[in-house]
Amino acid sequence: MSNPPRFPDISGDAHARTGGGDGPTAPHGRVLAESAVESAPAPVVAVDRRGRVSLVNAATRALLPGLAPGVPLDTGVAPGWLVAAAHGGRHGGPEAEAAETAETTAAEEPITTATAHGPLQGRAFTAYATPLPDGHTAWWLSDVTGREDTERSLRSERESTAFLARASARLQASLNPRRCVVATARLAADHLADAAVVVRLSRDRRPEVTRAVSDGRLEEEILSAPPEEMPGLAEALAGFPPVSFRPVAPGQAPAWLLPEGFGPPSSTAVVPLPGSGEVAGAMVLLRRAGGAALGDDTVTRVFAARAGAAISAAALYAEQVATVAVLQRELLPPALPHPEGVELAGSYRPAQSAQSIGGDFYDVHPAGGPGRETDVVLGDVAGKGPEAAVLTGKIRNTLAALRLVESDHVRLLDLLNRALLSGPQNRFVTLVLASFGTPDPATGRITLRLTSAGHPPPLLLRRDGTVEAAPTSGTLVGVLPEASATSCSTTLLPGETCLLYSDGVTEARGGPYGELFGEERLADALASCAGLQAQAVVERVGMLTSEWLAGREHDDIALVAVTAAHRTPLSTVGGTVRSGDDR
Repeated sequence: MSNPPRFPDISGDAHARTGGGDGPTAPHGRVLAESAVESAPAPVVAVDRRGRVSLVNAATRALLPGLAPGVPLDTGVAPGWLVAAAHGGRHGGPEAEAAETAETTAAEEPITTATAHGPLQGRAFTAYATPLPDGHTAWWLSDVTGREDTERSLRSERESTAFLARASARLQASLNPRRCVVATARLAADHLADAAVVVRLSRDRRPEVTRAVSDGRLEEEILSAPPEEMPGLAEALAGFPPVSFRPVAPGQAPAWLLPEGFGPPSSTAVVPLPGSGEVAGAMVLLRRAGGAALGDDTVTRVFAARAGAAISAAALYAEQVATVAVLQRELLPPALPHPEGVELAGSYRPAQSAQSIGGDFYDVHPAGGPGRETDVVLGDVAGKGPEAAVLTGKIRNTLAALRLVESDHVRLLDLLNRALLSGPQNRFVTLVLASFGTPDPATGRITLRLTSAGHPPPLLLRRDGTVEAAPTSGTLVGVLPEASATSCSTTLLPGETCLLYSDGVTEARGGPYGELFGEERLADALASCAGLQAQAVVERVGMLTSEWLAGREHDDIALVAVTAAHRTPLSTVGGTVRSGDDR
């Protein structure tokens, strides 16, 4: 083997290489070049067209001690990725060297790539190629380990931020507690571990377990096993001591905790899910056998905090919804009874902003025995919202109790007035009372006692279509020290109706110019209901009011119709509804 050639002249001074002029001689240029390369801080290795090393500097010798001039680059000292790059993607070797001839043309020069990248001595390097004269190539090795670590850390931070953003959006997409728990388990299984188990305690303190695996499987179960079987789980559910991440020996995980077919985990950790004021639950993270150990990182902590807050908010909302549902059942108008010889029908339409609870209400209290009367009350509490709903409930309960000891309308209203004034509320209510006994067996007539307290008086619909306002009036209830009212009595013949209504009907704004529906239109609407049954009267008046509103905002609308039952089945004669009494 011949001696390896010295490093080619890379002075770039062609005139100096020929020895002409006053410039430095070619040998002197080569000496300067070799000196500069030798002292360069970056490793440099030069190879010829046959893949032999023609020069290595001090930094290269320190990094690759076995690499020396004259040695083929692919002797096993240089990394494979550098050898492949130097040969243009083709590895050379002794066979390739033996096949070379002494006369090599420029067309036979190996193809070199501009850059190459790979590991070396436990660090990351990028090699940059520089073509040299006579077919030589210099490879400059740059240590990029720090840059790659920084880029990797930045990518990780970006991925973590994107995951937390997606997780927050998904967790906040529902106020259903179960959906929040399922989302928590799935997100944790997909991004934080191979499987995740969310444990919450039900009202009877039984563990509600939701297991999710990264392959998409989901299991939900309510267990009778105590959470103390899993080390750290009971403490996480209690929130004391406040530990954010607790590794647990894999063999200590009980069988009920593991998803079906998951196998023994290699790493296990318990993570509390902090809620609003109390712990929302706990999360157990699981790694499959052979997986990396679970670590206490910022992403896990932030995710647990957001998941706990979402579950806690959903649980609180569900509890509030359940409470409101109970209140609504108590505050909504009741089902009406069916007294003998009397038809009763009611309609309640809350203001759009009040959902299903408003300030208007009605109640019907059946007669408690022979000689007793059935009482109908319709009222309008000032205001809206929870305070008005609470006062509505108080008034309804107070009236239900007072009617048992006081049948006179005026005295009953005075007692109610005193009860309201004794409370902390500064609200008032308008009321209209109607009481009737058993219809006359011979004629079917019913006698009505009517009393209004600051409320629009009832309207009386006669069989001929005439509409009358009952002559009753009174003061608001809950304002003055003493309530005053005047009662009136009237009779309803079979087929005649008494309509109790709230001011939401007359004050409904609509029509082409946003006018009030008013008492005159209400009277006309009621007149068109002559001869109809109570339910039909309520439905028709309500329909005409809705048509007038045409979708506009409105106040609470309450209607109650008391109709003396027809003595015989209704018939249609000449397009007019008539009862047997009119034949």
